[in-house]
Amino acid sequence: MVQTLSYADTGAFSGLLTDYIAQKPGLAPFYHRFPTLENVAAQIEEKKATYSPEARQRLVAALRAQYADGAPAAVQASIELLSQDNTFTVTTGHQLSLFTGPLYFIYKIVSAIKLSQQLKAAYPQHDFVPVYWMATEDHDFAEINHFSLFGKTHAWEASGTGGPVGRLPLDGLDEQVLAQLPPEVPAAFREAYATAKNLAEATRKLVDALFGQYGLVTLDADRPELKQALVPLLEQEIGGQVSNAAVQATNARLTAAGYKPQVFSRPINLFYLTDTGQRERLEPDATGADCVEVTIRNTARCHSQDELLALARQHPEQFSPNVVLRPVYQELLLPNLAYIGGGAEVAYWFQLKDVFAAFGVPFPLVLPRNSAQYISRANGGKLKKLGLGWRDVFRPLPELKKQVGATLGQEEVSLQTQQQALAAAFAQVQDVAQRLDPTLVKTVAAEAQKAAASLAGLEKRLSKAAETKHETAYAQLAALKDKLMPGGGLQERTDNVLSILLNNPGFIAQLLDAFEPLALEFTVLEEE
Repeated sequence: MVQTLSYADTGAFSGLLTDYIAQKPGLAPFYHRFPTLENVAAQIEEKKATYSPEARQRLVAALRAQYADGAPAAVQASIELLSQDNTFTVTTGHQLSLFTGPLYFIYKIVSAIKLSQQLKAAYPQHDFVPVYWMATEDHDFAEINHFSLFGKTHAWEASGTGGPVGRLPLDGLDEQVLAQLPPEVPAAFREAYATAKNLAEATRKLVDALFGQYGLVTLDADRPELKQALVPLLEQEIGGQVSNAAVQATNARLTAAGYKPQVFSRPINLFYLTDTGQRERLEPDATGADCVEVTIRNTARCHSQDELLALARQHPEQFSPNVVLRPVYQELLLPNLAYIGGGAEVAYWFQLKDVFAAFGVPFPLVLPRNSAQYISRANGGKLKKLGLGWRDVFRPLPELKKQVGATLGQEEVSLQTQQQALAAAFAQVQDVAQRLDPTLVKTVAAEAQKAAASLAGLEKRLSKAAETKHETAYAQLAALKDKLMPGGGLQERTDNVLSILLNNPGFIAQLLDAFEPLALEFTVLEEE
């Protein structure tokens, strides 16, 4: 069964995201077009006018080289479609999370595939290719080196981290992770890591195994031939620190509108990829009116602006955009119409509209990914046994305990009436004390406070006695709530796709049927 509810009703999403979905006027200045089927037509025309044949040829050549070791037939067909000037992309991106990490990794990609299919149905004269942009240049290894499966965390401790994670060799992964997995894990998950030379290749192979049949193209933009597209951007950023000024102006407007900026902008929003394999920030250092020196953090290297510009023109592959400029790099490379991301990503894209304008790059449609709650047949049965339905999953545990208690016939203990009577009695005593000996008023008040506390303690003990009669049901409720909402948060932010795939191999196909990306509603899938 597929059910939906509003993102706001889940209580799990930011005000910015729910305001965006509601199209609140205060957010309108921070995006270009709202993601509707009708607005895609204008986005197509704008991208068509600015995306050059040279950019398309560069992209297709790089993809052919990337997939030289072979690609699923549908992926190969998608790459060939991209050589045609009437083909556009729908893109999502994510870090190289081990074994795909939390479920929302999967939900992002399914959203991109489904939207591409829907756009083809609405605009048959064009073709649409879903793209997964691998964040291969990200260097935060601690965010991606683990995943949770059936309550156990599997982690990989690698050496030589601090540089682009996509380049990491897979030393130690077999012993630390693959050998510890349950035997029923599908072979594709093991083979992707066992046969790859680095994390980028392993992630691409796994994503191809899961989604290749749908024509999803996976892109690793950490390639010298693709970095050539960065040269004009590098010139502007190094020469004029363009992006920071644009972000700061937008941040001021966002804050004035009541929203908190998501990402931090720097004077130069670039990293440098060092000879030792590290990814280090570029930090400007004003040393005089006619000279600006730029240091490479954690190194002894320092360049004048002219030296850095010459290096950027000659070796753009040595530069890496940070979170502010990575989206611009993406849109330079791809004939892209829409970017699909989580709530935090939507928030930081809203900081970038003026950055895109400064570099003369069209701002894409920004679409929140589909979010979902999966309820297995076993967990659905437990909900029903407790007298609960799928909507109750999102309610706080204390509320659910009261509801379950009422269903089980638990007496609700409240001594509020007695507390009021006690307070009234002591008030009368206080009046007597005031008449006869005012010095005793404080004594009466202290006794009143002690008596009220004693009665409150009795109320707690009586409530506990009432709960004890149904301890088993409450324990089952607490365990079920934690399984469906781990740690009090959404399932998709913790559980790995294997926790579902092992019992339901058709899960991804079911997601593809259930998701409606442009509906902008939360999806609940419950096994019948």
